[in-house]
Amino acid sequence: MKVFKKLTILIPCHNEEKGIGTVIDTVPLRFLRKMGYITEIIVINNNSTDKTAQIAAKRKVTVIVEEKKGKGNAMMRGFKNISHDTSLVVMLDGDNTYKSKEIPRLIEPLMNDFCDVVIGSRLSGKIKKNSLRDRNRLANWFYTFLVRHFYRANTTDVLSGFFAWKKEVIDNLIPHLDVEGFEIEMEMITKMTKLGFEMYSVPITYDQREGETKVEALKDGIRILGVFFKNILWSANKQNQNLNSKNILESAN
Repeated sequence: MKVFKKLTILIPCHNEEKGIGTVIDTVPLRFLRKMGYITEIIVINNNSTDKTAQIAAKRKVTVIVEEKKGKGNAMMRGFKNISHDTSLVVMLDGDNTYKSKEIPRLIEPLMNDFCDVVIGSRLSGKIKKNSLRDRNRLANWFYTFLVRHFYRANTTDVLSGFFAWKKEVIDNLIPHLDVEGFEIEMEMITKMTKLGFEMYSVPITYDQREGETKVEALKDGIRILGVFFKNILWSANKQNQNLNSKNILESAN
C-alpha cells in the first residue's frame, strides 16, 4: 500500500473573489497525488468584504479568518494552522497571477532534498503582457540585487508571492516573523538566509491579476526597504536574547 505525504497550500486573500475560484480549481490534485502527496488547501480570508470566503467554501477547502488586515498577518495565521503531519508547504496569492498548476515545479527540488526553500521567480520566468509594470520590475531587480549582494541569498525574485518550503523551515521561521504587510516576503527571505536554510529559485509564469491590486507602491516599497536594512545585522541568537531580557523585566515588574 502506497504511503502518501501531505502537502499544505496556503492562499492569503483580501477581496479576491475574481481570482480565488480559478486558483483553487487549477491546483493539480491528481498529479500531486501521483507524486505521492495528498493536498490540503487553506484559504486565509483576510478581512474580505466580497465573496472570497463563500467562493472558496463552495470548493470544499479549509477557510480560516484573519481579521487584522495585512499579508504578513494572514500568512502568520496560515502558518499556525498547518497540521503537524504536513511535509511540504506552498504559498501563492489568490488573484491568479501565479499559476497553481505550476506547484509541482516548486516542490520537486524539495522532494529530492536539493534545498530547503524554493521561490518562484517571475524575473527569470515568463511574465505575460501587462502583468508587471516597468517600475515594479525595476524595483524588484533593485531589491533582488541588494539581497543577493548583502545577504548572499541565492534567489532571483525577492518579492515573489509563490513559495515552497519543507515544513521544518516554517517551524523554525515562525518565532522570528513580526511584520504585518507586503514586506513579509522580504522578511522571510532575509531571515531564512540568516538561519542558514538553502534557497533556490525556479522560473514561473506571472499573469495579469484578477481584481484590483492591494499594493501601495511607495508606501509598501519603503517598508520593504526598511526590512532589508533592519535584518542585515539580525540574528536569531540576538533576537532570543532580547526576548529573554524583555521577559525578565516584565517578571520583575
